Amino acid sequence: MAQSELRPALNGISGILVTPFDSDDKLAPAKLQPVVDRAVKAGVHVLVANGNTSEFYGLTTAEAERMVHVAAEQIGGRVPLLAGIGRSVHDAVALTKASKAAGATALMVHQPPDPFVSPRGILAYVQRVAEAGQGLPVVLYLRNDSIGNDNILALCQVPGVIGVKWAAPSPLRLGEMIRATKGMDIAWVGGLAETWAPPFYAVGARGYTSGLINVWPEHSVAIHAALNAGDYAKAAGLIETMSAFEALRAEEQNGTNVSVVKAALQMMGEDCGATRPPSAWPLVPRAEAELRKRLGEWGLLRTAAAK
Repeated sequence: MAQSELRPALNGISGILVTPFDSDDKLAPAKLQPVVDRAVKAGVHVLVANGNTSEFYGLTTAEAERMVHVAAEQIGGRVPLLAGIGRSVHDAVALTKASKAAGATALMVHQPPDPFVSPRGILAYVQRVAEAGQGLPVVLYLRNDSIGNDNILALCQVPGVIGVKWAAPSPLRLGEMIRATKGMDIAWVGGLAETWAPPFYAVGARGYTSGLINVWPEHSVAIHAALNAGDYAKAAGLIETMSAFEALRAEEQNGTNVSVVKAALQMMGEDCGATRPPSAWPLVPRAEAELRKRLGEWGLLRTAAAK
């Protein structure tokens, strides 16, 4: 996938892939293939390995390196692949090199969760990753916008940065940054999934991330199409349909975020294993029953019945 195709694709859906495990809690890469194929067929614009829905912080660095290779092989150049990069700066550099070797289209740099992180330290971190990428485009993953507009602008000016995944619930500040970077051709991607896509879209973000694509990519693509057409009423109705899914993912202080996705895949007959601690697993009976009810209403249990 040519890098020239990445920039417009970031105006679409960036689907964050799960990481499949077997019953012994080991990587089970083959289980990801149907998820990838379904997402590509539905029209998801970009796929992401080693994102938060991938349980990035629950993986060893070696496992993360393996999964970016797996994703690249299974995608086979059909859509751009973003490779999540993070942890210690040396781990990040190693993962950057592995992602480049795997054929990733670009890097998505997680904002460091270190308790002693500093704004200028984040800048140095991103610079080290960008240098290790040797020309690979960089998308910043911003979860904490309290580092300030000046520091965010400085990050956008690091050579190679072409996009920002904005995962802070602050559309007004997002709008400020979009205006501040006018002329820089930065792709602004809403990082809080479908439910936050309309307010982010309204201030200028033209793409959003999704974990729903692992389960129901067609619905996410329909939401994006409605937003792209300026039909906010239709988009709102489609988002309301899947809002119960996101509400379940937000339970237990967001500890069920990936658990709901993997439980849904199990119910659909595509078992990608359990989530790893400290994620919440299994779902509590009430949440499991609610999820099964919703999947039935959406016609997604037919896959399991057919197997």
